[in-house]
Amino acid sequence: MDILFSDITLITMDDARPVLKHGYAGVEGGKISYVGDKAPAETAARVVSGSRRLLMPGLINSHSHLPMSLLRGYADDYRLQEWLFDHIFPAESKLDERCVAAGIRLGLSESIRFGIVSSTDMYFHLPQIAEAVIESGAKANITNPLLCLDMDKFDFEKDRGTVENRETLSRFKGKGDGRLVMDAGIHAEYTSGPAAWRKCAAFAAENNLRLQIHLSETQSEHEACIKKYGKTPAAILSENGVFSRKVTAAHCCWLSEGDMDILASAGATAAHCPVSNLKLSAGAAQVVKMQERGINVALGTDGACSNNNMDMFEEIKTAALLQKYLTKDPSALPAYEAIKLATVNGAIGQGREKETGKIAPGYDADMIMLNTDSPHLFPLYDPCSAVAYAARGSDVCMTMVQGKILYENGEYKTLDIEKIRREAEGYALARIRNEE
Repeated sequence: MDILFSDITLITMDDARPVLKHGYAGVEGGKISYVGDKAPAETAARVVSGSRRLLMPGLINSHSHLPMSLLRGYADDYRLQEWLFDHIFPAESKLDERCVAAGIRLGLSESIRFGIVSSTDMYFHLPQIAEAVIESGAKANITNPLLCLDMDKFDFEKDRGTVENRETLSRFKGKGDGRLVMDAGIHAEYTSGPAAWRKCAAFAAENNLRLQIHLSETQSEHEACIKKYGKTPAAILSENGVFSRKVTAAHCCWLSEGDMDILASAGATAAHCPVSNLKLSAGAAQVVKMQERGINVALGTDGACSNNNMDMFEEIKTAALLQKYLTKDPSALPAYEAIKLATVNGAIGQGREKETGKIAPGYDADMIMLNTDSPHLFPLYDPCSAVAYAARGSDVCMTMVQGKILYENGEYKTLDIEKIRREAEGYALARIRNEE
């Protein structure tokens, strides 16, 4: 056995035994080899004491734009359409390959520090993103989504997203020990048209890819689509083949009941991003109602430009509180179910449900350890309650992916955080500021 976590508070996310207050978890060959409430007979090369520590599955960020860490605080307190078209798109036009290479490493370092082991990410300069993910040791499902504001000029094969997706598929296929997964992507209904959607769905089918999209994030977006097509975004996208693939649909704040049926029947995942949606005053996804209709709901941060951080513990708490408010029921989305959004359900959305999201024998050793020695985590009556309502990303003291420690007690094992900061400050931020 390579590593044994000994006598530790253990949240497994396995419904059969979700919490072990004096648990043991063994890691061997990148996999979880032992879980129990007694020490295994086998000795371990390293034993990690569980005193005042909590072990749980690593968190899965089901919707992110990690290179947008470069734009944290760049444009706050605007409505989505003004924020996006008047501020963000112009700023992003200044980002070259080197900027994105710096931004993705900055985003990954924050994610790893806060216990995120896998991200569903969409952004441009995709080959640079793939390189950084492999270097970091983290997992990610990545795409450069189609975005064409003038469909009269649309050419699928010449589209930047298609070119980068094809290049990344070719260059990185089989690399990263399964940690890197390619998806297809459509930015949104309102930034493209039916010809693009059909081509993207066909591309996804041809390459056996899942698909990412922003869906019904704002009321104005949703209603404009109905005015234009006579149908909701989910309905018109479904009509054009998008939901023939497994889809992760980000936001879903304004879904009708019919839309929910479309997502449920297609086996789609709704990526709920409560902090970003509240900050942009976009709306609030009806998580409980979606789950009642059979939709897999996961949790995302969105980009650091609209959040403004990658703290998934903040998302877990906000998601739970928001559903209690919306339903007027304090028992809605209880702590354990809220944590599921960021673990088990996220794994389903990425197509990784047999490899991550739980601490169980045979799963990848994608685990995080929290230091519970802080006043805000004492006393620890209920570990799930502590994680859902009191924990913070800064409480993570170890992040492990496939048995490899990526971060421990302030030290990054795979990324040079000072070099990343120098590159972001000296080149990327200078480029953004100098061209304003």
